[in-house]
Amino acid sequence: MDKKNVIEFFDRLAHEWDADMVRDSAVIGEILDAAQIAEGIRVLDVACGTGVLIPDYLARNVRAVVGVDISPEMIRIAQAKFVDPRVSFINTDIEALCLPETFDRCMVYNAFPHFPDPRRLIRGLASHLAPGGRLTVAHGMSRAAINRHHSGGAAGVSRELESEKEIAALFEPFLRWILLYPMRRNI
Repeated sequence: MDKKNVIEFFDRLAHEWDADMVRDSAVIGEILDAAQIAEGIRVLDVACGTGVLIPDYLARNVRAVVGVDISPEMIRIAQAKFVDPRVSFINTDIEALCLPETFDRCMVYNAFPHFPDPRRLIRGLASHLAPGGRLTVAHGMSRAAINRHHSGGAAGVSRELESEKEIAALFEPFLRWILLYPMRRNI
């Protein structure tokens, strides 16, 4: 998966992203509850896009959110939408990001299949967590629906989502830093 193609793909979709978004607030609430997104914490929102989860974080009164996305257009739109001192955005490849700060929570929502090397991604994200921090990888639809969705126009910029067993194996080496909470739904 070529990152230049990923950038071009998401830049092209950015202007219609919010209009095309299928949002299930109950599912998002369940994901954020499992991730323990709560008042006073710092969140790193990976592949934040146009800031889909930012209103949810703010409604839970987080201390700060740093949204990171590789697409300049996604970040430009997110910055225009959210003018809140608790929110900042960085346009970069998360796998190349080096921050002097750590986060209480790291969220990868609806984006995991867009990273070519999930083990490398998890290792990098674990390094951004404060002691006791939590990394959550979640999707708002089933694995079958995600794989169908990505087999279409996004085929060149995504990969098939691993099984639950494979994802658990990816996280296992990092469990001393990361708590993995399975969702009640079949992901």
